[in-house]
Amino acid sequence: MIYATDSDFDSILKVHSKVLVDFFATWCGPCRMLAPELEKVEEQNPGLVVAKVDVDDCPQIAMHYRIDAIPCLILFENGNPTKRVEGFMDAAAINKFVR
Repeated sequence: MIYATDSDFDSILKVHSKVLVDFFATWCGPCRMLAPELEKVEEQNPGLVVAKVDVDDCPQIAMHYRIDAIPCLILFENGNPTKRVEGFMDAAAINKFVR
């Protein structure tokens, strides 16, 4: 799992072909519940990189992708956003989302 910042977000998307980005905040309860589920998903999906973006620390990225509710997951393939979902999901539901 990678913690992305304003300065390295674009390079993470360029280096990895499939990135699941978790937009979260440290004060968000559902976001904290989602973290271990994302770890499971990353282990179960070789080639998938999970990147976390703290919306409080990286407001530019959050504004660019119009994040207005957290947690928010966006799947990027070859640098392009392809799918988006908001709210808590368990590992099984996230696995379906990324496939």
